[in-house]
Amino acid sequence: MELLTQILQLILSGLTIGSIYALIAIGFVITYNITGVLNFAQGEFAMLGAMLAITFVSMDMPMPVGIILSILIVVLIGGIFERTAIYPARNSSLPTLIIITIGVAIAMRGLAILLWGTQPKSLAPFTQNDPINIMNAVLLPQSMWAIGISVISLIAMFYFFNKTIVGKAVTACVVNRSAARLMGIKPEWMSFLSISVSAGLGAVAGIIIAPISGASYEMGLMLGVKAFVAAVIGGLTNAPAAIIGAFLIGILESFTEGLWTSGYKDAVIFALLLLVLFFKPSGLFAKASGKRV
Repeated sequence: MELLTQILQLILSGLTIGSIYALIAIGFVITYNITGVLNFAQGEFAMLGAMLAITFVSMDMPMPVGIILSILIVVLIGGIFERTAIYPARNSSLPTLIIITIGVAIAMRGLAILLWGTQPKSLAPFTQNDPINIMNAVLLPQSMWAIGISVISLIAMFYFFNKTIVGKAVTACVVNRSAARLMGIKPEWMSFLSISVSAGLGAVAGIIIAPISGASYEMGLMLGVKAFVAAVIGGLTNAPAAIIGAFLIGILESFTEGLWTSGYKDAVIFALLLLVLFFKPSGLFAKASGKRV
């Protein structure tokens, strides 16, 4: 019974962190499909969302207002990033574009140090955080918020890309960029939209994990790396597979930490990445992708 409880506890923990990785991984997939760019600043959007929300709440702003304002600001930052860094270099080589995103990520971390310092900060739970017992396993309400908000966000993204005119325009650019252009769709603006939406998803991820593990200027680095691994494992062109990859990473990380040692959890994740790259470099469930702008 104790073993069953422990396994259930690790699964719940894995689903919580996996839901965070899923939001950021979807950002990678959206950006890559539209622009062809691997945006390694994606994790920093999560950091900015968390730090801004903490700042606004500390100013006695109502939490819902602070959270919404933080997400909107990060969306704006994402749009500025696309217009000033990605769009001007859209005809550059892929390594150049990747270096640009890495440079922007470093700049964001440096700015975060200047604004918020190096000490970790915390955000209050969204509701009372009294533990809930499930077959003797403990589940915090904030973890339920994390999983629930992630699921709702992913459903909203599915609805947006499949049921709205703008979302279908973005999808058209993924399927056939040339045909989309002939239909009057501007892939350049779809690039702007995709990175802005990805930034917003990153901000949501950072905000919902801040009450669980805190926030700091460097939190975006590992969140981004783990989400990238999840996206690669699933296939950078397949959003549902990236979500599965994210939950797989979260559960594997939780079991490694709970049954073995936390010191090896990152090594196990990267070992899995290497195995996928060796034997299925396009991802476990890859499908055809579009070209970049």
